[in-house]
Amino acid sequence: MGYVQVFLYLQLLDFMTTMVGLRMGGTEVSPFVHWLTAMGPATGVALSKLVAFLLGGVCLWFRKERVIHWVNYFFAALVVWNLSQILKVLV
Repeated sequence: MGYVQVFLYLQLLDFMTTMVGLRMGGTEVSPFVHWLTAMGPATGVALSKLVAFLLGGVCLWFRKERVIHWVNYFFAALVVWNLSQILKVLV
């Protein structure tokens, strides 16, 4: 079940890097998360993570572990993207 731990860590990293990016003046690119941030940046991003956890739980419930494996690649790339955007501002 290491892929589930990776999924959880990547969700946490995505939350943290997104919040740092937003606080540094960045904008949310995802239309869904951007819509959720109308309730406040932290609330919107937290709600998007809640949706991700629920969808991950559905994948586990239906024994679709392979989906979580592929989603992990997506979120790893997303965290790298967030970090690159943060570094652009810092440099």
